[in-house]
Amino acid sequence: MSPVRVKCPTCQRELDWATAPLRPFCSERCRLIDLGAWLSEQRAIPGDTAPEESPVTERRGPDEEN
Repeated sequence: MSPVRVKCPTCQRELDWATAPLRPFCSERCRLIDLGAWLSEQRAIPGDTAPEESPVTERRGPDEEN
């Protein structure tokens, strides 16, 4: 049985899944490029938009008057 070959999602280089220490990436460089894309919001998981939050109201402690 031949080893499973996958492509790095960043550079498309083929690698053996079982022996790749940074899978699914081929290198630390590709892993960091992908992380940067997520942090800069170039990538996102599609879904519903977040509901708008209501303004935060000031809460008073039990010993304070209303």
